[in-house]
Amino acid sequence: MDYTPEAGQVTMFSTSWCGYCQRLKTQLTSAGIGYQEINIEEVPGTAELVAELNGGNQTVPTLIFPDGTAATNPSLIEVKARLGA
Repeated sequence: MDYTPEAGQVTMFSTSWCGYCQRLKTQLTSAGIGYQEINIEEVPGTAELVAELNGGNQTVPTLIFPDGTAATNPSLIEVKARLGA
């Protein structure tokens, strides 16, 4: 499945218990940046995808950007820069 988001948005892989994910979601919402959240514990195959993007580690939050690149636990500043916002 293709998880590449539309321009100006991100796809965020997370878990329900991840504090860093909660913080980033709050920051993205405050900044008006749209995101699709995918819980890697609930969606089959996504934990493996996240591990592939992170050298074997299931590290969240992992974001995918419209250009197809990914970032692990990025700051809001990095997200804005990568979106060109």
